[in-house]
Amino acid sequence: MALYARISRDPSGDMLGVTRQLADCRAEAERRGWAVAEEYVDDDTSAYSGKKRPSYERLLGDIADRSRDAVIVYHLDRLHRRPVELENFVATCTIAGLTDVVTLTGQFDMASGDGLLQARVLAAVAANESDSKSRRIKRKFLELAETGTPYMGGGHRPFGYQEDRATPYEPEAVIFREAAARVLEGESLYSVAASIEARGISGTKGSKMTPTALRTLLLRPRNYGMRVHQGQILGTGTWEPLISPEDGERLRLLLTDPARRKNRAARRYLLSGMLRCDRCGATLASSPRGTERRYACGLQTTKHSPCKGCYINAVNLEAFIADAVLLRLDSPALTDAMTSTEDPGQVQVLGDQISADTARMDDLAAMFADGDISRDEWKVARDRLEARVETNRKALARLTRHDALEDYIGRGETLREQWETLSLSQQVAIIKAVLEYVTIKPAMRRGFQGLDPERVVPQWRL
Repeated sequence: MALYARISRDPSGDMLGVTRQLADCRAEAERRGWAVAEEYVDDDTSAYSGKKRPSYERLLGDIADRSRDAVIVYHLDRLHRRPVELENFVATCTIAGLTDVVTLTGQFDMASGDGLLQARVLAAVAANESDSKSRRIKRKFLELAETGTPYMGGGHRPFGYQEDRATPYEPEAVIFREAAARVLEGESLYSVAASIEARGISGTKGSKMTPTALRTLLLRPRNYGMRVHQGQILGTGTWEPLISPEDGERLRLLLTDPARRKNRAARRYLLSGMLRCDRCGATLASSPRGTERRYACGLQTTKHSPCKGCYINAVNLEAFIADAVLLRLDSPALTDAMTSTEDPGQVQVLGDQISADTARMDDLAAMFADGDISRDEWKVARDRLEARVETNRKALARLTRHDALEDYIGRGETLREQWETLSLSQQVAIIKAVLEYVTIKPAMRRGFQGLDPERVVPQWRL
């Protein structure tokens, strides 16, 4: 015969609940003079959730194989809390010829109508009890969420907070604030995550701080003081946030922007994507020749194209542009541009407009797929929405780069001293905060492809 024990929650992991059940079931088996062939235990496992219970499934298999002739369980609700599972158990027992199912409150003869009725009634009662308990717990969680109380359910503590989930754990809180600031300044998730990983810092579960893990962490609303319930922000929490709600909103807009490229290759050239050919408007790409690093126009000479292509030495150009950007940071012209830019308070408004128009484009696609609108109607509406989204994204980019620039303005000389110690991602972030793109003109003298300042025309963002 078999013993079965189960407990729904065992947060301490000491199995005391199932241990007590087994002790009482063993005593019952001894009283009856039954030999125990095996004990089946599902610890910290719900019978109401519908999830697989490994030991219970194994018990069913052994009953079906006729290797078990009776079952002792502390209470019938340890076996089942859903009527559908009871019916499956009864069918298995009936086919195998097992009739003795014993609980410490009585014995059920699965072959008799009265025994089966009693088991069904108890299973229905257990299911209703579990359902009522589930509703009470859900309502309590919602009530706590609405008051801004931190979520105190199971699982590991959140990164940056102590076990009470409300008090910042400063060693991690400092890391989070630093990562948020660096990403807002334009540094890549890959670069920031790599530097955190290199310092031996991991998540609260011991997992690596990958770019994906860092993105998830930075997007978590609780870190800027927002209470979330079932994926929805309900309001402000009662705990101390790690960063301001304004910075949290900026991170959300930055990291969820659909235009943001994913899975990009690691950057090796400082000005990748920022150089344009003066003749044809094409973007210059990295094009090394031997040991020389170069940028080159990808278009080839054809009888239909006036562009003969151009290339320029990368080392000399990068040094020239970096020097120009650092000079720009200390210039009065930049200060004037900063004071004339739009109000950063528009970040929230622009973000909401982008989200709303993106949702409308999804609705349009669904309407076209369902045949509610024609292709022409879909295209007209989509083009208008895309144009509006693109305009708002550019405005948002100006605002976020304006915010990022606050840490650099007036520090050109200091950054010049630190330049070689900065990562490539940090250098790119500084340059992009000031510079829109650079037009490269063709070389005017044969053999002179190193750096002629007259060939370089920067287009300043600010």
